[in-house]
Amino acid sequence: MNNHLISEIGSYLSSGRLVLLDGAIGTELDRRGVDMSMPLWSARAIMDAPDILGQIHLDYLVSGAEVITANTFRTHRRNLDRAGLGDRAVELTEQAVAIAQKACSGTSSRAMVAGSMAPLEDCYSPDLVPTDECLQVEHTEMAHSLIKAGVDLLLIETMNTVREAVAATKAAVETGCPVLVSVICGSDGRLLSGETVSAASEALTPINPDAILINCAPAPDLHRPLAELRANTSLPVGAYGNVGYMHDDRNWVDSDASDPEIYALHAHRWRESGAMVIGGCCGTTPAHIARIKASLLDPFVFRDET
Repeated sequence: MNNHLISEIGSYLSSGRLVLLDGAIGTELDRRGVDMSMPLWSARAIMDAPDILGQIHLDYLVSGAEVITANTFRTHRRNLDRAGLGDRAVELTEQAVAIAQKACSGTSSRAMVAGSMAPLEDCYSPDLVPTDECLQVEHTEMAHSLIKAGVDLLLIETMNTVREAVAATKAAVETGCPVLVSVICGSDGRLLSGETVSAASEALTPINPDAILINCAPAPDLHRPLAELRANTSLPVGAYGNVGYMHDDRNWVDSDASDPEIYALHAHRWRESGAMVIGGCCGTTPAHIARIKASLLDPFVFRDET
């Protein structure tokens, strides 16, 4: 764990400096031809396509990402058990972190490596969230596995209920490592459980993560729940959205945010609304991150839009 970088992200957030996350891993693996079949989904790349995974990390670093996310979204024991690989949970988590760390060491970047902590069950199915006891035990195991692997911070993401977001955040904060926690919202601005963003922020703020974010929401709609989040917490906030959305027939539909230029316009709106951590979720690419970096660092880029 890089103590200098840990103190650096804290100073960034306290000063209001933007922290730029990377973009999608899962959809980018799929775009590059990696087998993403269930139940392993993105975890399969750790074993079958580590070079492609490493190149994705490297491409995000070159695009300007200051935080790259290790491919641990689906390396918790519960998910791997479904493929008969539960006893390799710690091993695969460590391998995923090592691939991200190798990408960082191959550049002059001072980027941080975040360990992803995902919902224990399907991130689009809040009705499947396990019991409180399971949440506490399994998120604690995952948090400690990531710390052992040497991540610089923990990124709890795509939480679809307040209950699991709280359990995962408590487990992460107890490690002493910096923690970002993010909830998933639908186009209605509520968590997929139907709970409000304000309820989530009110439950999470006392646990004192380093920031609360919203992710995996359609980029054109994300400003609304972000404004609600900003109004209900004193902690730094952030956002990383999707370039599309899941239609009622379970088919993916792209929005105008699939264009990196348009996505950057949405990101600029989030920044103006107080977002201090910005990146990309499903469908975003290194080109999206590069455009955000260029746009948000150049005060003249948006002159015609303001």
